[in-house]
Amino acid sequence: MNFKKLNIDSKLNEKIIEFGFKDLTSIQEKCIPEILNGNDIVGQAETGSGKTLAFVIPILNKIKGNRNLQVLVLTPTRELCIQVADVFKDFGERLGIITTSIYGGVSIAPQINDISFSQIIVATPGRLLDHIDRKTINFKNIKFLVLDEIDKMLEMGFIDDVENIIYTLPRNRQTLMFSATVPENVYKIAQKHLKNPMIFRTKPLVDTDKLNQRYYDIYKQNDKFSLLLHLLKNSTSGLAIVFCATRKETDVVANNLRRLGINASPIHGGMNQNKRLKSLDKLKRQKIDVLVATDVAARGLDIKNVSHVYNYDVPKTSKDYIHRVGRTARAGKNGDAVTLLTPRDHENFRRVQSDEKLEIEQASFPEFKKVPFFRGYDRR
Repeated sequence: MNFKKLNIDSKLNEKIIEFGFKDLTSIQEKCIPEILNGNDIVGQAETGSGKTLAFVIPILNKIKGNRNLQVLVLTPTRELCIQVADVFKDFGERLGIITTSIYGGVSIAPQINDISFSQIIVATPGRLLDHIDRKTINFKNIKFLVLDEIDKMLEMGFIDDVENIIYTLPRNRQTLMFSATVPENVYKIAQKHLKNPMIFRTKPLVDTDKLNQRYYDIYKQNDKFSLLLHLLKNSTSGLAIVFCATRKETDVVANNLRRLGINASPIHGGMNQNKRLKSLDKLKRQKIDVLVATDVAARGLDIKNVSHVYNYDVPKTSKDYIHRVGRTARAGKNGDAVTLLTPRDHENFRRVQSDEKLEIEQASFPEFKKVPFFRGYDRR
């Protein structure tokens, strides 16, 4: 289906053409007409499926500028909050619709001022509750609630925060939920707060025929970083994402990579907002070759042209593994998912391999140079 066939505002159509979009993705084709018709929906779609436009376009088409706050979007992370807000800003500018992003780690005072002029708020739960407690936000004219990456919000322990926020909103609203997976707790939220929701699922974007999954069984812990460096320098084309288990490990690995000539940048929840934004900006402008990330920080970010995913630390479950490797082998392109397995990772890796749908082959060791790995910060 072509965007031109949608019965939407001409200014929105102009912006769609400007961005080069022609045909709707699967989730857009299913959701946009139903949202325009006023239905509540649950959409299961992976990052990169076009789900953000699936709710941005119909919402912008149905609300009015120069009026009170009409839309609330909840996201699990600051990065996703900023990303979604940017899409609303890009497409809503010509309609006179103002969007404000609300998240922690920055001063609350400018947010209080911006809220009073906004028709759309994109927020993380914690900071939004601060505004509710301060009575600096008024929800009486809310027409739309969007719960984006709701499964991740629940995984992160935001269930009570989300419930408390929902209870402050008008009941006469349209509610949209988007999730990479739809476990039982997501269904419970939908049954409790949505009105006869329509449920849409899309096929995975990852082409397993084009995804090369392998692991290296590393006997010495100290060899893991040296092997990663070798693979990044000799076997990696395009953008690579290196997943680490902790914030500290993310910083340490990124610093060591930079010390040895790799254009790498970290991103995790412990960084101040300015540093996180700088990492995202470098990524958007293709100024880095390697993003070193924790799962939480990377969830929801639409990162294009990822050729390789490296599990520097093995994820704890097969579901986490699938989320990670789903960053590559998209849109008909080949991709590599590489897991660096050390003795302390064996238990996690057994849980990952318990999923019979995964085919992860052991790779033979290449010859690689041993390099020092510093646990502190840059020692250049």
